[in-house]
Amino acid sequence: MPAPREVEALVAAARLYYLENLSQAEVAQRLGTSRSNVSRMLASAVEQGVVEIRVNDPAGRERQLEDALRDRFGLRSVRVAQRTAVGHADEQVGTQAGRFLLSELRDGMTVALSWGSALQSMVWHTTAEHDYAVRLVQLVGGLSAVDNEVSGHELVRELASRLGATYRYLHAPATLTTASARDALAEEASVEQALAEARRADIAFVGIGTPSHGSSASVLTALALDAEEAAQLRKAEPVGDIAARYFDAQGEPVMGAVHERVLAVTLADLAAIPTVVGVACGRVKAAGVLGALRGRLIDVLVCDESLARAVLALGRETDPDIDESEAPR
Repeated sequence: MPAPREVEALVAAARLYYLENLSQAEVAQRLGTSRSNVSRMLASAVEQGVVEIRVNDPAGRERQLEDALRDRFGLRSVRVAQRTAVGHADEQVGTQAGRFLLSELRDGMTVALSWGSALQSMVWHTTAEHDYAVRLVQLVGGLSAVDNEVSGHELVRELASRLGATYRYLHAPATLTTASARDALAEEASVEQALAEARRADIAFVGIGTPSHGSSASVLTALALDAEEAAQLRKAEPVGDIAARYFDAQGEPVMGAVHERVLAVTLADLAAIPTVVGVACGRVKAAGVLGALRGRLIDVLVCDESLARAVLALGRETDPDIDESEAPR
């Protein structure tokens, strides 16, 4: 630790240079030292954390974290919403996701959506300057059995109104009480056709959940698993889900009762969609996002700064081959 007097000198030099906008020569004159010594003091102030230099990107993005995530996980693109003093993280993530959506849209596209608060924020923060000849579809059934959650029905309808697009509902609940009920409903012509159209989507925007929070937890509650089914689920150690399809820490699908009683495209179906964009917010999602990245379940990630840092940190903890020196600070 530097001596208190040394720290005081660094603080004094930093205040004069950074806050009062004096030149290094003027700082040297004020402190009674040389210009070269002031230069060394300012460099030391940064190294010791007395001064923190932060670049506020007008686009609201944290570019260093984007590069780190893209390079580490081989993503096509990354958008990390920069933490700011105003606005909530979910709003910033929604804004970045909405911008990415508009940058990717082309007339004739089919765009598929799952559900969740992150996608809801994306929809609410999407404002198009003109109409798009695109079609919106659902990746997972509605949430009729789940209270207080935003359904795919609501999201595709609202986004369609904002884009001037057409949409198609998946007229079925997300969860069924038995596997046989789920299979019977999936064979209904309208449901079968809706799922087939979702599988043919050009791009998909999906929330990434964690089993203990939000929509993911609500789905598990709605399924009312018995003791044996719940034990099987715990044994599989799910860390997250996409469109109510749960996966483990390596991104491998979790099979069993939950998988058999959910009406949605599968993770394999998602892999066949050319571009899958994962949208998530909050450090609590770190394990789920990391699992999705390891399993290459998504091609693009849109998230907030705290989640980005948490994912990289968790990855370093569990993947010893990662070079610590490459991690952004």
